[in-house]
Amino acid sequence: MAFKPLHDRVLVRRVESEETTAGGLIIPDSAKEKPQEGEIIAVGDGARDDDGDRIAPDVSAGDRVLFGKWSGTEITLDGEELLIMKESDILGVIA
Repeated sequence: MAFKPLHDRVLVRRVESEETTAGGLIIPDSAKEKPQEGEIIAVGDGARDDDGDRIAPDVSAGDRVLFGKWSGTEITLDGEELLIMKESDILGVIA
């Protein structure tokens, strides 16, 4: 894939949610919410501060992250649905 986000934006692939509950019930597609967890595919070079110095991003490609329900812009790239969002939309990194 030849796509690189600019500035403080990141490209995220959603991680699929579980198909069943802990009790074994199958969740139909119509009842599923879009997952709020994903894997970072690509990261921009970072934002700039008031002096023009670059602020390095806190996340990197391969990190698993949590983000807000309405975060980012959905795009389709090479037939795959991805999200572009600002680094500030990321709530945290899953260790």
